[in-house]
Amino acid sequence: MGSSGGGCCQCCFSFIFTVGLTALFMWLSLRTSKPSCSIQYFYLPALNKTLNDTGNRTLYVSLSLKNGNKDKGIYYDNVNLNFSLPNTSKPVGNASIPKFYQGHKKRALKKVDLGSDKLNWTAVSGSVYPNGSTYFRVDLETKVRFKIIFWRTKRHKLKVGADVEVNASGTKVNKKDVKLSAADHQLASYSGQLWVLLNFLVFILLNPW
Repeated sequence: MGSSGGGCCQCCFSFIFTVGLTALFMWLSLRTSKPSCSIQYFYLPALNKTLNDTGNRTLYVSLSLKNGNKDKGIYYDNVNLNFSLPNTSKPVGNASIPKFYQGHKKRALKKVDLGSDKLNWTAVSGSVYPNGSTYFRVDLETKVRFKIIFWRTKRHKLKVGADVEVNASGTKVNKKDVKLSAADHQLASYSGQLWVLLNFLVFILLNPW
């Protein structure tokens, strides 16, 4: 009888261990990470004092988007960029990048040219410090869906932004990419919901009656 009881315990342990591994595998498969967004290039020739010419008032920007997910693609809706002056919140201009798909572990470089007809030059020129430097606020907003094997998640809002310091040459001061920081935690909340769902699944499997 003792031997039978030991076998039953061993069977239960094996079952619990299998369920645990299954839950862990599902968690790793469903867990998502938001894309990393940063400003790689930022140049406004009209602010370049060495040119001594304010005729070219086009703002040239290169946006880097990285999908760090190992096995998940990302569908982006239109990516909206808003440019403003951080100290006064005065709008400078806006641009939009058409929706696109990004494969797993891929990086996309999107170029945006904000022409003089879309740039509030009066606001920009009035914000320049005596040393020729100024600041821009860049805010990015879009919605993303994750592709997990053949399944697509619902849309999740992504809103990030950062201040970009520009020098007297009209380029960003920071030589490295300027990372846009998250303004909300909706994607983290989504991962938390998945973890709650998996815990509930384990509970059901361990308590079938």
